[in-house]
Amino acid sequence: MLHIELLIDARAELGEGPLWDVAEQRLYWIDSLGAKVHSCDAQGGLPRSWEVPEHIGSLALCESGGAIVALRDGFYRLDFETGACRKLADPDPGKPRIRMNDGKVDRQGRFVAGYMDYDESDPVCSVFRLDPDGSVARIDEGIVCSNGPCWSPDGRTFYFADTYTRGIWAYDYDPATGAATRRRIFCSFPACGLRGLPDGATVDAEGFVWSVSVYEGKLARFAPDGRLDRVVGLPVESATSLTFGGPDLDVAYVTSMARSVKGVAPKEREAGGLFAVHGLGVQGLPEPRFRG
Repeated sequence: MLHIELLIDARAELGEGPLWDVAEQRLYWIDSLGAKVHSCDAQGGLPRSWEVPEHIGSLALCESGGAIVALRDGFYRLDFETGACRKLADPDPGKPRIRMNDGKVDRQGRFVAGYMDYDESDPVCSVFRLDPDGSVARIDEGIVCSNGPCWSPDGRTFYFADTYTRGIWAYDYDPATGAATRRRIFCSFPACGLRGLPDGATVDAEGFVWSVSVYEGKLARFAPDGRLDRVVGLPVESATSLTFGGPDLDVAYVTSMARSVKGVAPKEREAGGLFAVHGLGVQGLPEPRFRG
């Protein structure tokens, strides 16, 4: 039976980037505009938090410990023990109106993250790949707001959304090189009858893509051929991203935001909370760690 609980009444300004770590059996997530990384156990207990020096878009746990974080002006290394944050690379310098946003690790341990336009209006952003050796490569460009990077179970299809196109793209992804080619439309939210915009996303063990429809408060599940398979309503319209976690990888953890958008505050008191969705009847895939 479907059951949704408010796991943490966080009141996050912009909760994002949930990530379940199988090794630690802990959930990590961020407050992008609050510039913080948070962590808790499956039930929302044993919380920890770290402050970072800039707005944060996403994070990736490292095999060697700590995390890679995508901050406003580039990739940084966060030391969980000391809280120190060391800059690694600025992939797209000299553009103060953009910041790094959503990102995830591919099946080979590379971190892929893209930028977003603070004004959310112009296609001035790109998506970059950080390899374990520290090198950086541009994957795509001409984007307004990077969101929802994730991969098919075999790692050969890369899914990605420029939120303001109101659709999700699919690319051919080369596991050996990390190159993404042959971009095409995977699904269109308006064509599926969804009123919101594609935000954070993940892929389940059956190869179906789950996306949060932000400003609509729904989870949308798409079949590998792009067909809308299922829609799940959420307690808040400001839901932003999701990941599967818990001991059996069958709980969908969903973040949300409490910030006002265009002068309009969220109407639900729970906005900005971290939610746990039980009873979906599907399992996620273990998220890889960055191999650097």
